[in-house]
Amino acid sequence: MTKRSSLWVLGVYAAISVILGYLSLESPLRTPVSSLLLLFVGGLAVILAAQRYPVAAVVGALVLLPASFAAGSGAEVVLVVAVLYATAASGQPRRAWSAFGLVIASSAVAALILAFRVRVGPPLLGLAPRADSDAWPLDWLSATTVAIVIALICTLVGLNVGHRRNELIALVERADQLRRERDQESHLAAARERERISREMHDVIAHSLAVMIALADGAQASVDSRPEESRRAIGRIADTGRQTLSEMRRLLTAVRNDEDALHHSTMPPGVDRLPALIEEARSAGLAIRFEQTGVLAADAVVGLTVYRIVQEALTNVLRHARGVREVRVTLAVTDDDVSILVEDLSDPAPPGTDPGRGLVGIRERAAFYDGHVETGPRPGGGWRVFAHLRMES
Repeated sequence: MTKRSSLWVLGVYAAISVILGYLSLESPLRTPVSSLLLLFVGGLAVILAAQRYPVAAVVGALVLLPASFAAGSGAEVVLVVAVLYATAASGQPRRAWSAFGLVIASSAVAALILAFRVRVGPPLLGLAPRADSDAWPLDWLSATTVAIVIALICTLVGLNVGHRRNELIALVERADQLRRERDQESHLAAARERERISREMHDVIAHSLAVMIALADGAQASVDSRPEESRRAIGRIADTGRQTLSEMRRLLTAVRNDEDALHHSTMPPGVDRLPALIEEARSAGLAIRFEQTGVLAADAVVGLTVYRIVQEALTNVLRHARGVREVRVTLAVTDDDVSILVEDLSDPAPPGTDPGRGLVGIRERAAFYDGHVETGPRPGGGWRVFAHLRMES
């Protein structure tokens, strides 16, 4: 029983006790004042204990009910109804029906006491004693039946309220759980997006810087002997820088979620940009042989993954390979899968050479398409990167 409901019960009990007490005392056939006061004090104790000691309150109400019909005004019926309803509304059906059974037992005893009291005293509510002493069984049965009906109604209403309260609590808990799951999904999505952007930035910056460094080295080496070729290399450096800025602008636009700017920004690269990527790597000094079988739609989502894998593999060749004689790039497209092979013919890699974090990005991109990646040194020198991607259904 909550504090608010206890106050309601206290008010109703006090009002009924005053009314019935007045009826019990205003007639010449008066109920003893001492018993009325003692029962009222006991009722107050039951109400005050109900919030913290519900079991004790139930026991107290069950004891006061027969006592009230024996020497009081019957106002303690309010306590029995209140504790029975509170027990049923607690959401524990087994406890509710146990309390119902105890109330019926106490009510049967109280009805039996009442059946004799109205005949032999003490007076009840100023009423004169009844003379039909042989009719007490019918009175007892009638009072017990009324008590059973009232107790059953209180129990069923309380169980219904308790059930609805439990459903409401479950809905609130479910809503809290969904909110927590939503927050967790949001954090996971943000983490995945940060990882994606980090991977994109690594691909763009690492490749562009590797190409620009290679072009700058070539321009510096030929500035005296071949100034025209040096100027062309410097021009390619500027073009690479502008392309890198465009890629960075697209990534930052995606981070800011600027829809207008994103609409006007450059589209992400795909398979159709592979020839330009190959030509860029050639201008940086790599002798590349490119072969493609099958056609991939220009707007296919997997095209960006293919482009980035080839870009990262070529970047690793520019950064780590020594004595590169030739680079072979092979792309095989079918209806079910895409195979990418990038291998270079160069000096054998020293033991323990770390090809860079880019291979981690390649594996992550391939895993998104349920693919696999094979990397390692080639027999006779050089490095091999093979990626197999499953097409989207």
